[in-house]
Amino acid sequence: MRMAFFMKKMYFQEDSIVFLDGSWIEAKKANFSLFSQTMHYGFGAFDGMRSYKNAEGCNIFRAKEHFERLSAACKDLTLEIPFGVDELVNLAYKLLKKNKLVNAYVRPLIFMDTNMDLTTDSKVHVFMAAWRWKKYLGNEPLDLMVSEHSKTVGLANKINAKIIGNYTNSILASSQAKKLGYSEALMLDINGNISESPAANFFYEKDGELFTPTTEFAYDGLTRQTIIELAKQWNIKVTEKDISVEEIYEADYAFLTGTATEVSPINSINGEVFKAEWEDSNAHSLYMMYRQQVMFNEYQGLTIV
Repeated sequence: MRMAFFMKKMYFQEDSIVFLDGSWIEAKKANFSLFSQTMHYGFGAFDGMRSYKNAEGCNIFRAKEHFERLSAACKDLTLEIPFGVDELVNLAYKLLKKNKLVNAYVRPLIFMDTNMDLTTDSKVHVFMAAWRWKKYLGNEPLDLMVSEHSKTVGLANKINAKIIGNYTNSILASSQAKKLGYSEALMLDINGNISESPAANFFYEKDGELFTPTTEFAYDGLTRQTIIELAKQWNIKVTEKDISVEEIYEADYAFLTGTATEVSPINSINGEVFKAEWEDSNAHSLYMMYRQQVMFNEYQGLTIV
């Protein structure tokens, strides 16, 4: 039995094209086995990246690093994919061109064929889709709640890989927060310290210095890395440490970072509103430089003020 990939039209149009196992096909005709090992056991890997319109057409932000990360995740899972990193980058740009997209989200997915055993000997499939994209959490400052659902994946899986089965608690946390009227959840690690949001890293700012959780129980996201790199270039101190819930209430400001999220300011956590204005923070200046980099993979002369 086969099942269509796409059920919601926000992810594809009538004429959308996707990549599947070396072929370009109509999105509405893409399908997979209901007996896929990925479907039943969550065994597979994925990544996500953003493309941005610029004068040359578009730029997929840190495309090579994203596909290197996906390839590393597949290696961790002992999965062999028949495409190298450079080939995958080229395929991503071809995908955008075929769909006439510039400001978009690109989703590569590595999934398994029919296999109901707990072995890795089934066929590996390579899929890639793209669709129009706006900011994941919107443009307004976010109101977060500390979730009862913890980030525990570091105990069982390699944390720095987007492995499909890692996201159950993230889905539960995000769903609960939104049902309760919050923008998003903030998740704790097994020790009760701040980890990250379901799909983004967490930072706070205090007296001009940035603080972010270590990557023992938080994903070392590429946007996180970019913000840290930018901060170091402008002599803004960044400290990676265990962060308690109580500590964040003393912060001047806080924000989330992620490929889909970009850099999103946080208005409040558990109803506690941060005292500083987003536009007055070092984080906002870093965000403005980040926006330059995503379009050109370089900085265009902006400065910290």
